[in-house]
Amino acid sequence: MFSLRNLLAPRRPMRSFALLDARGICRALRQSAQTPQGFGWIEVQHSCLNWLNRPLPAGARVAQVTPCLPLQQTLAA
Repeated sequence: MFSLRNLLAPRRPMRSFALLDARGICRALRQSAQTPQGFGWIEVQHSCLNWLNRPLPAGARVAQVTPCLPLQQTLAA
């Protein structure tokens, strides 16, 4: 049964992450609303158990969005 709190404050969507070692091999998969703590976690489009103990496919990573410079900084340059 849904509570009023669930209707007013919906949960953030789940995101998929892969843990890569120093050689780029996938060591773990995780779904979470936040980026996991620790070094080596990257966001992927979806998780696939076939990736474990193998390098990630080329299109698996989510493109990282770089923040734009404020308009005043770009005009001053």
